[in-house]
Order: sequence, then structure tokens, then C-alpha cells
Amino acid sequence: MNTHTAFELDYLIDQIRDEVRETSGMTGRRALETDIMQALRQVPREAFVPEDLYARAYANRPLPIGYGQTISQPYIVALMTDLIRPQAGDVVLEIGTGSGYQAAILSRLVKQVYSLEIVAPLAEQALKRLRGLGYDNVEVRTGNGHLGWPEHAPYDAILVTAAATAIPPALIEQLKPGGTLVIPVGDQYARQELRVVSKDAQGKVEAKDVLPVIFVPMTGNPGEAAGRPTCL
Repeated sequence: MNTHTAFELDYLIDQIRDEVRETSGMTGRRALETDIMQALRQVPREAFVPEDLYARAYANRPLPIGYGQTISQPYIVALMTDLIRPQAGDVVLEIGTGSGYQAAILSRLVKQVYSLEIVAPLAEQALKRLRGLGYDNVEVRTGNGHLGWPEHAPYDAILVTAAATAIPPALIEQLKPGGTLVIPVGDQYARQELRVVSKDAQGKVEAKDVLPVIFVPMTGNPGEAAGRPTCL
């Protein structure tokens, strides 16, 4: 990393800390866990953005990555990661691989990441990028996020990086008792809320909205997902 990028990274980390404090009344977080902030320092965001946007890689904002998708704002990446309370032995499902940046952050914090991306070229690019950078505890495949990835369930946590109009029932089913699901819920052209869903040891599910957000819509046919409708 050159000196200019190091300065930009320090400035980005300061911006994230400031925004965490400013939104603490909604999120309940006045500061994020130290290991999450360290992961943000370890993962080179410039490697996950298009070459023509390299100069803006450390801006605290989302950036386009093609196919109508974006790499999320670093503050949102950090907050969503913190909300799932990652532990070193966790197995985590991510819905919406995109460029692979969120998966790379998670890979520094948990045992294994399984990531689904519905846009096949993005999935292929992300897997190649992650492998090339040495993030070997991330598996990526193309698939409909509404269905989850049942082969590796149940998951300690599930993180969704696209807005669903309702929480897919398959994701609730694939969440381990004691686990946490973080997902933006709402319409593409209306209000979206970042929702934290917890499942207790007895399987009881509770949900709480923590922050207004704007995400690209979750695509794929929800009708393909088996299971009961959710009211969360």
C-alpha cells in the first residue's frame, strides 16, 4: 500500500467511527468491535472496485461494480458485520457476493464464508479475485438468494447485501438457533430498513429495525423458495 492510500484508509476509518457514533441512537452501537475495524484495515478495498474507480476506493460511499450492482458503503459493511457478532468459529452465509469485499471482511473474522451471487459474471469474478488475494475460507457460487445455501446450513449468521421486500423463509430456516440474520427490507423505490433477526435456542424468532438504508433490490424469483411465508 502506498503512502497516499494509507492516508486515505486512516481517514476512512475515522469517518466510519464518526458515523457509528452519530447513528448510535438507532443502532445501539457507539463503537464497533476492534477486530472488525482491524479487518477493514487488512482488506484492500481498491482490489474490489473497477480500475477506473481506484482513486475513489476509500471514499465512504457505495460504488458501481457493473451489472446494476454496487460495492456497499464501508460504514454499512462495518456496521452489518458488527451486527452479526462474528466469532472465530462461525460459519456465515452471505447473500449477494458482488465484488467480494464483504466476504473478504468476513473471512478475516470467521471460520468459513459461503457466498451466493445471482449475477454469474460477478460470482465468477469475485471467486477469482478472492482466490487471488488468498481468501481461501470463502466459497462463492451463482444462485438465487431467496433459496439460501441449504447444503451447509445451519449458519451461525446470515448477512444479506440486497433489499428484499420480505425476509425469505429459507433464510430463517437455515439460521442456527442462537444465530443472527441481518438484512435490508423494503421496496426499491420506498423506505428500506436494516433489520436484525435473532433466533433463540428454542427457535423463537424476533426482529428489530435499526437503520434506514438504501440497497439495490434482491433479485431472483421469491416464488421458487420453498417454505412458509414470513411475517417478519
